[in-house]
Amino acid sequence: MHLTSKGFPLFLTFDLDAETMWTARDPAYARRPILMSQGAYGWKVGTDRVLDLLRRYGLRSTFFIPGLVVDQRPELVERILQGGHEIAHHSYSHRWILNLSHEEEREEMERGFEAIRRATGQAPRGWRSPAAELSDISMQLMLEHGFDYSSNFFDDDSPYLHEVDGQRTRLVELPFRWVLDDAPFFQYSIVLPGRTMQAPSALLEAWTLELDMLHAERRMMMVGMHPQIIGQPSRLWVLEQLIRRALDKGDVWMGRCDEMVADMRPRLEGAAA
Repeated sequence: MHLTSKGFPLFLTFDLDAETMWTARDPAYARRPILMSQGAYGWKVGTDRVLDLLRRYGLRSTFFIPGLVVDQRPELVERILQGGHEIAHHSYSHRWILNLSHEEEREEMERGFEAIRRATGQAPRGWRSPAAELSDISMQLMLEHGFDYSSNFFDDDSPYLHEVDGQRTRLVELPFRWVLDDAPFFQYSIVLPGRTMQAPSALLEAWTLELDMLHAERRMMMVGMHPQIIGQPSRLWVLEQLIRRALDKGDVWMGRCDEMVADMRPRLEGAAA
């Protein structure tokens, strides 16, 4: 039996960081227009290309967006919502949590939360940290803000309920791993770590093998992508091939994180009990 009522859960998620991928590391990067243009590609071109692909296959997904980008790009946010997609929390300015005081981290959480609530009319249901880092108060902040799910940890290939301070919670973890992220394969920038650029076929091979094994083991697959990266033509081809392979299996559910979590929660709570 799969983890959801609709089959194997394949999460296709998109972190729309835009220019914050650079400015969060150094605000001075805002004065370097070529660096900024790499992030701008995400909101100018990449996101709409992703939206078009998802629309052609009748898919709805989740976009993790910093509140600053939500505030700056209301027309793009509206197009995402019109496609039936979820907008989830991804900080306010994408600043690295480990560089923040507790007060600054709380402010990032609250400002991002309110930006999404203003834009969508409802509170965000999920949270993904910038740069895959948490502090000693991050879990408690998620609980205080009533999130249904987190997508941050690398410790499993199946969803689970978090325990915080020794107490089981209703917060569902949707874990992922770096091999399921497009950035390690394609993120190339003079000032960012990695500076890697692999062939799209390398990513397709990795993701296809992951899908086949995780599906056979009846687990889940969380794919994290960035519109400024995956939204480029040769990279979007990889995503389309993954979608086609998933559809060929006949029992794969590709959907929004909030809806898939709501479906799998009774099974997780029953197993925990």
